[in-house]
Amino acid sequence: MRVLGVDPGLTRCGVGVVEGVAGRPLTMRGVGVVRTPADAELGLRLVAIEQGIEQWLDEYEPEFVAVERVFSQHNVRTVMGTAQASAVAMLCAARRGIPVALHTPSEVKAAVTGNGRADKAQVGAMVTRLLRLAEPPRPADAADALALAICHIWRAPAQTRLQQAAARIGPDRAVAQNRLQQAAAAHASHQASKGRTA
Repeated sequence: MRVLGVDPGLTRCGVGVVEGVAGRPLTMRGVGVVRTPADAELGLRLVAIEQGIEQWLDEYEPEFVAVERVFSQHNVRTVMGTAQASAVAMLCAARRGIPVALHTPSEVKAAVTGNGRADKAQVGAMVTRLLRLAEPPRPADAADALALAICHIWRAPAQTRLQQAAARIGPDRAVAQNRLQQAAAAHASHQASKGRTA
């Protein structure tokens, strides 16, 4: 499985590609940051992020894209920029038919370090160890992107099992609902015929 992790941001959008399967050593294929100038017009910055992500999709051809789920922060301006960059990443993937997964920061931290409240230094240290790198990726946005990809690779088997279970339950539930509807209709018909003969 090859996953492109995206740590969205307007000024620095972290990107990292990890390949492997759960339970086996993982390999980093690439890591970097898509940057945009803070004084540029918003639309142009979003176009620059789109072009940067498209280049990563062209070069590494990931099977999945894992994006950090945006959540409310104290700084509304910051969260708006993060959400806009996140939307661009999802759009690029969807346009190519690549499945997108959203993971919260606490999910990623817990998956990589075992602690949902780990700081950036801890995440960077564990990413370095898990991918057998010589040093932590810089800046932290790049390490976070790799952590997102790792998180998705490790969580994907469990998510697949849940989806398969839901698929199995779905038809059974539909059959049960159909039988209940038939029984209710038969009961109503019986009650109506009793009323007509009374």
